[in-house]
Amino acid sequence: MSASQTPPATAVPGDDVPTLLVKIFGKDRPGITAGLFDTLAAYSVDVVDIEQVVTRGRIVLCALVTTPTGSASNGATEGDLRATVHSWAESLHLQAEIISGTGDNRPRGTGRSHVTVLGHPLTAESTSAIAAAITATGGNIDRIFRLAKYPVTAVEFNVSGTPTDTLRTALATEASVLGVDIAVVDSGLARRAQRLVVMDVDSTLIQDEVIELFAAHAGCEAEVAEVTAAAMRGELDFEQSLHARVALLKGLDASVVEQVRKEVRLTPGARTLVRTLKRLGYQVGVVSGGFTQVTDALKDELGLDFASANTLEIVDGRFTGKVTGDIVDRAGKARLLRSFAQQAGVPLAQTVAIGDGANDLDMLNTAGLGVAFNAKPVVREAAHTAVNVPFLDTVLYLLGVTREEVEAADTIAD
Repeated sequence: MSASQTPPATAVPGDDVPTLLVKIFGKDRPGITAGLFDTLAAYSVDVVDIEQVVTRGRIVLCALVTTPTGSASNGATEGDLRATVHSWAESLHLQAEIISGTGDNRPRGTGRSHVTVLGHPLTAESTSAIAAAITATGGNIDRIFRLAKYPVTAVEFNVSGTPTDTLRTALATEASVLGVDIAVVDSGLARRAQRLVVMDVDSTLIQDEVIELFAAHAGCEAEVAEVTAAAMRGELDFEQSLHARVALLKGLDASVVEQVRKEVRLTPGARTLVRTLKRLGYQVGVVSGGFTQVTDALKDELGLDFASANTLEIVDGRFTGKVTGDIVDRAGKARLLRSFAQQAGVPLAQTVAIGDGANDLDMLNTAGLGVAFNAKPVVREAAHTAVNVPFLDTVLYLLGVTREEVEAADTIAD
């Protein structure tokens, strides 16, 4: 077809244009969608909207189409269409409902958000409370669908009509009361655009505190653990606590590095999270108040794009009790997030940060989406959203990734 033969654009029906909502429901089987539209094709109608859902083997198929005018060559009318659709549905033991109206669906309100709810389990009571809270803010639920049923039930609500910040504040209160995790993201955030995910390491990507693993070999585990806990609660300056803990390792043989690497335990779901993100085209990095002696190995093992941490000084095969180079502290993590984003060519609005401690707060607040993972109370309260189940891959559902996509990534990796 040449440029001069470009077909005319189809006009969107105005509010006064007659339309029909055709609803088909019953036992699902192959060919229902094709069959309905083949039936409708005989009446030369235009398709305005389609929605189809299958739940436990039952299909609900809705088609919004223009109403036959009777001016077609076969003279078909709305009554003819109704009779034919009902006859076709009955032949397949389906039910049909046809509702007359005018125009398209009502316009969605401004202020559009994705609300992701993680429940373990997700109860009817909590779902009711969440829906009521959305309504109370002036929001309208336009669509609901399930992202995952394992290891948690993850459901997404598409909401319009209320500002994202207002919705986030209202639902944060409900989340804490109901014991579910709720993430609210502005739909303007292109969820499948090129993005960057940056994680803390200790007690986030891995289950351990690396300095405590080293301390166990040095015989000072209890002393180090006490300082670590105070620092993570925000009671101590991170840099001071880091120097105090590292000083306790002075004289330790550097050969323990390899042993500690073997002792590190990935958080359940960590490998799946990284593999799925990489498969979907995301870039992934880690920043840590821990040590490059471990993070460099994790970068190689998981195929990470970026990694930065503190470095334990080693002289003559032993730890000196000092660190070298710039300290990766609370401010440093946020600075590194910005640096990684610049290198990746990703705007900060498209970045995701995940962490659990007070020294992650600047990074979480700098990112487009900050996720507190099994975090301390002060971190949960300050982050955009929180995940309180022990599976790191549940963060994928906050990004709109479905369980089917996760399983597909696993299959490809295998």
